[in-house]
Amino acid sequence: MKKPSLCINKAQDYLQTKEETLMTSMKKAMLLLSATLVGISLFSLQLAHAHCQIPCGIYDDYARVQSMLEDIATVEKAIKQIGDLAGKSDPLSQNQLVRWVMNKETHAQKIIATISDYFLTQRVKPSQKDYAERLQKHHAVIVVAMQAKQNADAKYAKTLREAIEALAPYYPKHKH
Repeated sequence: MKKPSLCINKAQDYLQTKEETLMTSMKKAMLLLSATLVGISLFSLQLAHAHCQIPCGIYDDYARVQSMLEDIATVEKAIKQIGDLAGKSDPLSQNQLVRWVMNKETHAQKIIATISDYFLTQRVKPSQKDYAERLQKHHAVIVVAMQAKQNADAKYAKTLREAIEALAPYYPKHKH
């Protein structure tokens, strides 16, 4: 017959191992939760980068389109990096994965903000002959940017790039 103290020691060792495993899992969960909360906080504090709504009469539509093209390039790179990091479980890869997801979210949201806070409020006007067409094309950018935020598939980034490029003819480069 086993000594009671030996059984108690084995039970204590077992409980300690389970406690350590649980603590490790909780630390990982807390790290992921913390990173998510930081991302949400940063996202919530982000100001729209579209020009003022006074209106001041200072417009550079071409620059806004170029800025959105930079944003989509970042979304494309983020999607590639997310794919490369998917399935890796080491802490550095997990950290980088969270950062790329946050970056993708931020740049897709910047595109949405530029369309809604700048173009739709100031540059797309009912008096334009092709108003309905312009409205549809600008709305398409917002919808596809939202889809790019929701997915990590390059096809959404490609569609978003095409939607932004479809706006370029409306906003050619000009001298100020």
